[in-house]
Amino acid sequence: MTENQARAELITTARATIERGINHGSAGNVSMRWHRGGSDGLLITPSALPCDQYTLDDIVWMSIVPPTDTASAQTQPIIDGRRRPSSEWRFHHDIHARRPEVNAVVHTHAPHCAALSCLPQVQQSGIPAFHYMVAAAGGSDIRCAPYAAFGTQALSDHALAALEGRRACLLGHHGMIAVGATLAAALALAVEVEWLARTYAQTLQLGMPDILSGQQMDEVLRKFADYRP
Repeated sequence: MTENQARAELITTARATIERGINHGSAGNVSMRWHRGGSDGLLITPSALPCDQYTLDDIVWMSIVPPTDTASAQTQPIIDGRRRPSSEWRFHHDIHARRPEVNAVVHTHAPHCAALSCLPQVQQSGIPAFHYMVAAAGGSDIRCAPYAAFGTQALSDHALAALEGRRACLLGHHGMIAVGATLAAALALAVEVEWLARTYAQTLQLGMPDILSGQQMDEVLRKFADYRP
């Protein structure tokens, strides 16, 4: 794959978040790992531009700064592009820097994820194992990161903690993040998490759901580990 092909795939994925109802307008952002020569880096969508207006030249390349002993990388990365990178570049950068198995990050303002992320009980306990597909995010619940202003290092730090050992999380009063080995995998997980959020919200309207036990979820997670096409 050439860099222009990678940029095109990034644009296609960003537009797919709109088509699948998990984003709107210029909300959300997408990144993928992309090295240039000997420099570790990523490609990321630009700031404040609706994705239906993206061109290949609007995608921004950014170097990945190796993580330090502190909670997050402190040195500013090199940025190459005619536009500014997404305002959320910090958590994209820090996820790629600290999670070598992750090659793609999808962040959206999916409506049901955003709505649940405003509820105190979800902020404290996340989306519980009301349905076995919660395991798709990598654990027995889907955590919700505490609120922090968009684009801040605090938000990145909260997101990294919520994603520890997981592939998706909610962001308090904000939206969600999904990660994957490919853009297709991250997008598919983002769609799944929004389905789970919508179904959980509908369940709460009917009453308090029965929650699967830790043993039951461990069995699902084991089965998922062997679930291959």
